[in-house]
Amino acid sequence: MSEPSPAVAAAIEGELRLLDPVVRASADLLAALLHPEFREIGTSGRLWTRETIIEALTADDAPRPGPLTASRMRGVELCSDLVHLTFDTESKGLRSHRSSLWRLTGAGWRLYFHQATPFADDPSAEV
Repeated sequence: MSEPSPAVAAAIEGELRLLDPVVRASADLLAALLHPEFREIGTSGRLWTRETIIEALTADDAPRPGPLTASRMRGVELCSDLVHLTFDTESKGLRSHRSSLWRLTGAGWRLYFHQATPFADDPSAEV
């Protein structure tokens, strides 16, 4: 398997940082990684904006899912300033397929869009 392009590597690094519980609990660290126009469709189907996701993740009573384990992460550089990542996560037995779009800005690579879809074991699923 070949090494990812620098753009894909930067997006993967950013995505892995977003899975870190320390980053998820810090409004400043989240703001540095999320694009100003960030949108997310969460596992529940809820629509999130940059402001609402930062507020929800950093609230004193925010649920702490524990460590999120990522697997099967791969990326494609769609153009010089846009990367698409796909991967799976698992936390406390809950698994999700995930898709992210990372955009290059003057401040670096920022997560522009994210979607998560829960899944159960599917032996016919593509690997």
